Amino acid sequence: MASRRQVLKLFKLLHRTRQEVFKNDARALEAARQKINEEFKNNQDETSEEKINELLKIASDVEVILRTSVIQAVHTDSDKICNLVCHFTGYSVKS
Repeated sequence: MASRRQVLKLFKLLHRTRQEVFKNDARALEAARQKINEEFKNNQDETSEEKINELLKIASDVEVILRTSVIQAVHTDSDKICNLVCHFTGYSVKS
């Protein structure tokens, strides 16, 4: 049974992940914040236990994807990208 506490915990985890993954990118931070809030708000009145568990699984999967698959880079010139950071490994690659 999904509890209100589980939902809130996942909501907070998504926001913490968003802050880490999109650090220094105000536009991405705001877009992710709006999307997270919108999705949780759209489903706040859901009562079906099965549907709630399915939504929690999706949200958990999204958090893992954000944490492990997002790569950020900074354009420094027309043909250069530097400070490439892979959130999966935490390594920074400069080119």
